[in-house]
Amino acid sequence: MKKIIVVFCFFSFALQLSAQVKKVKHVVLIGCDGFGAYALPDAKMPNLKKIMEEGSWSLKARCVMPSSSADNWASMLMGAGITEHGYTEWNSKVPEIPSVTTTKYGIFPTIFSVIRDQRPSAKTAVIYSWQGIAPLIEKDAIDIVIPGGKAGDEFCADTAAAVIKKEKPFFTFIHLSQPDGAGHEIGHRTAAYYDTLQKVDVRIGKIVQAVKEAGIADETIIIVTADHGGINKGHGGKSLDEIQIPWIINGAGIKKDHEIKDVIITYDTAATIAWIFGLKTPQSWRGKAVMDCF
Repeated sequence: MKKIIVVFCFFSFALQLSAQVKKVKHVVLIGCDGFGAYALPDAKMPNLKKIMEEGSWSLKARCVMPSSSADNWASMLMGAGITEHGYTEWNSKVPEIPSVTTTKYGIFPTIFSVIRDQRPSAKTAVIYSWQGIAPLIEKDAIDIVIPGGKAGDEFCADTAAAVIKKEKPFFTFIHLSQPDGAGHEIGHRTAAYYDTLQKVDVRIGKIVQAVKEAGIADETIIIVTADHGGINKGHGGKSLDEIQIPWIINGAGIKKDHEIKDVIITYDTAATIAWIFGLKTPQSWRGKAVMDCF
């Protein structure tokens, strides 16, 4: 009898998960470089805070070590840490440690090849401000790749909004270089850093508005997170200001005004996106879907 009950409960739960996944047809991932979780409570970011209030969030998510850019953008998109994918430094262009496995696209599996291999007709897009993103994505597995270059974050936000409205991608990743630039130039926990966050918030608002104008808000999940935080004028160390990042999720099937209690590491982001779409994750991934938000 106990076995029958267990099977029935699992079957019922599986049905709930399946229904939840089917409701979502689009995911938008917004990554803000150098956005320490410590800053969000005091920041004037009405757009992001509305996303939080209408969704789920954690200010205790953590990056991988070292608390630098390339290794963490890789981990976020590759569903695994530096021991597996091998990108270990701030500006890694190739793995300093050989990746434990590679795809036909030549690098450790990212969420993009997972989507391409299992949903070959699904359209994906990447718009990025920092050139260091380029070596971390499987370009041949992505339909739309737009580097911002010197045009910067404003261009990336406007371009992402245009792409979302016109193309309605299955998955869109937008990388924004701020507030990391302000952190390096002027310092974390400074008035200028918080002023920069207000500009970041306006760009996030443009992207959210684009989802609404595209007519896909009811079937879209938006995730906002970061690669690392910072302290003084840098990052890469072991302080919580450097390690803790915001992780915010909003949209169809997401709990509202809910603080996530799950432990979140940045590589859980890719695993969560895969789970939302009902995709099988590679054996080499170490990330787990953040289930407390659903």
